[in-house]
Amino acid sequence: MTKIIECIPNFSEGRREEVIEGLAGVAKSVPGVTLLDYSADASHNRSVFTLMGDPAGIKAVAVALAKYAAEKIDLTTHEGEHPRMGAVDVIPFVPIKGVTMEDCVEIAREVGEAIAANAGIPVYLYEEAATKDTRRNLATIRKGQFEGMAKKMAKPEWKPDFCSPSGESAPHPTAGVVAVGARMPLIAFNVNLSTSDVNIANNIAKIVRGSSGGLKYCKGIGILLEDRNIAQVSMNMVNYEGTPLYRAVELIKAEARRYGVHVTGTELIGLAPAKALIDSAEYYLQLEDFNYEQQVLENHLI
Repeated sequence: MTKIIECIPNFSEGRREEVIEGLAGVAKSVPGVTLLDYSADASHNRSVFTLMGDPAGIKAVAVALAKYAAEKIDLTTHEGEHPRMGAVDVIPFVPIKGVTMEDCVEIAREVGEAIAANAGIPVYLYEEAATKDTRRNLATIRKGQFEGMAKKMAKPEWKPDFCSPSGESAPHPTAGVVAVGARMPLIAFNVNLSTSDVNIANNIAKIVRGSSGGLKYCKGIGILLEDRNIAQVSMNMVNYEGTPLYRAVELIKAEARRYGVHVTGTELIGLAPAKALIDSAEYYLQLEDFNYEQQVLENHLI
């Protein structure tokens, strides 16, 4: 395969195994696409899929998954800790091999148009595919979530980039809206705390995330994992070289001590570049004069 694109759709379903496995079945059915990983979280009520494929396959699978999600996921009855605005909440495309960011932007726009036409879900383009600077940030688009989206979309400035076939600026009645975009690799990374007080997690998240003065390339919220009765700082690390994982962990540890709690563990959702993990290993092992390219065995394998 000379051209490879990664696609990481997030679905607002983390509890019904039959729906999650149905999504996996759709993902596996499209030629030219490989389903690398998928995981679901009941507390978040969300699942994350990681797919690789050629441009034709990755476009086809994204549209097929959106149609299936619209049929099977009803946000009027959906509850979960993770913010959401759509049955398929976000679909990013990431250039991996033989493609440019501009190629992924074009694919995002083609897929967005096809989802609106074939699944009836309005589409906002975000990150590098955004048509307006105010829509680059996913959190800005998602603000108000599914329940507030109809009121938001009534404002002229929030007309979607692609409306449903009716042409109306309104969410799909049960599937909401979806953000489709192009971006560099992102790491979904969570830190669990030894407390059930979600206010502590929220306070720490505010310190850590870049939008409130924390780590530049970190987005974070505090949530409660009800099935485990623990609070969590849930993060998206949008540039793992600019803000490495260990830096977020160490800052959270320091802030947690203010409340008399500690970090009990961390979670990696989906896949991550090897270097992101090795950078943290280098930090915690205190390796001197470490050379990633030369001293990692796998880098020498053809």
